[in-house]
Amino acid sequence: MSKNDIKQQIGNYAAKLVQNHTTVGLGTGTTVSYFLVALAQRIKKEHLDIVGVTTSEKTTLSAKELGIRIVDIDDTDGIDLTIDGADEVDTYLNGIKGGGAALLMEKIVAKNSKENVWIVDESKVHNILGSFPLPVEVVPFGSGRLYREFALKGLNPRYRVDNLGRRIVTDAQHYIIDLVLDVINNPYELAQYLESRVGVVEHGLFLGIANRVIVGNDDGIEVLERRTANQKL
Repeated sequence: MSKNDIKQQIGNYAAKLVQNHTTVGLGTGTTVSYFLVALAQRIKKEHLDIVGVTTSEKTTLSAKELGIRIVDIDDTDGIDLTIDGADEVDTYLNGIKGGGAALLMEKIVAKNSKENVWIVDESKVHNILGSFPLPVEVVPFGSGRLYREFALKGLNPRYRVDNLGRRIVTDAQHYIIDLVLDVINNPYELAQYLESRVGVVEHGLFLGIANRVIVGNDDGIEVLERRTANQKL
C-alpha cells in the first residue's frame, strides 16, 4: 500500500468520527487533506449539519472549495472535536506539530476543543520525541537575540526558510525557528523554558492534548489511547 493510500485510509476513518450537528476543528497537513475530502463527501451525501473551525488559511481555502461551512473560532460556543495531523508522536501521545507553520492556530483550536484526535501514518510514531525539528514561532523583532540564546543553550536553532532562502512568515506574520534536537528527554521542562522567553509566541510541543491518535499502516488502522507518564515538570 502506498503512503497516499494509507493517508486516504486514515482520512476516511477519521471522517466517520464526526457526528451530526457538531463544530469540528479542521487541522492542517497532507493527511488532513484526505480527511477534508472524506468529510465533505459525508456532509453532501448524508446532509449533515457540520461547521468547521480551521487552523490555517490553507485549510480554510481547501474546506471552502469542498463545500464545508467555516466559522470563526470567536463565533462558536466551543469545538466538539478537532481532527489534526502531527509531525511526531511519542508513546504517551505527546507530539510535535508545526511542520506546516500553523502551530499557533493549531494550538488555539486544540485548547478550545472538547476532544482532540490526531491522524498519522506509522512513521510518525516514536518512543521519544525529537526526531522532527521542534518549531518555535517568534515575533520578528528581536528574533536574532532569541536565536543566539537558543544556540548558546545548545538547542541548534535554524530559521525556517523557503526554497529561495527567505524566512518563512506564518499566517500571523511571525518567523519560525526550528530547534534540531534529535532527542527531547524532558519535553515539559523544555516547554516551560520556551514559554518563559519574551518574543516566543508559541512552540510546537503539544503535551497532554491528544485524546486519541489514529495510526495508519499497511495492515490497517490502529487507535492509540492516552496514558499518563511521570515526567519532569
